[in-house]
Formats: sequence, structure tokens, C-alpha cells
Amino acid sequence: QVQLVESGGGLVHPGGSLTLSCTGSGLSFSHYALSWYRQAPGKEREYVAQIKSFGAGADYEGSVKGRFTISRDDAKKTVYLQMNNLRPEDTALYFCKATFTDRTYWGQGTQGTVSS
Repeated sequence: QVQLVESGGGLVHPGGSLTLSCTGSGLSFSHYALSWYRQAPGKEREYVAQIKSFGAGADYEGSVKGRFTISRDDAKKTVYLQMNNLRPEDTALYFCKATFTDRTYWGQGTQGTVSS
């Protein structure tokens, strides 16, 4: 059974940092492209960042570029999202997603809140 489990969310002040983690099990982790999405209250889920399989490149949504960094450790079956210079509008439930050919798996999410 495939599982993706996110962790690392919390409450931070504007300008602060959080590092999210997502650990997978039951899948050939290194073969999967890994993404982070987020969903703010009352809004649609939106794309944040992606890292390709075997670490072959990363991509970011415009508003997080230069502030967020996605990385992966395939030996630990974990993908990370380092979030710096956080803004109140970054407040959301953050999800990780794993994709390989026609297979897609989602985690349950971890809450990140940015507030003074």
C-alpha cells in the first residue's frame, strides 16, 4: 500500500521559515516526480513546486520562486520543501504528490500558517 506522509507544518511569523517533509512508502520512490501543492481556505488547490525523478531538475510557481526550495533524498524516500521569507498569503494546507506514468498518489497534508 502506497503512503505519503507530510510533516513539518506549523505557525510562523511573517518573514519566518518552515521546512516541510513528505516521506513515502510502498513505491519505487526514485522513479517518481514529486510535487508540492497547497490549498488555502476557500480556494482551489494550487501547484507550488516540482522536482523530477532522480533529481533531474525543479520547477516553481511564480510567487514562491526565490523563496521556496524543493529537494529530495531518495535514500530516505523523502521530499522536502524549504520555505523562507514566508508571507501571510502562504498560509495553506500543503500536500505532496508523487507521479509516475499513470500513477498518482497524494498525501493527507500538513498545515502551514503565517501570522503575526
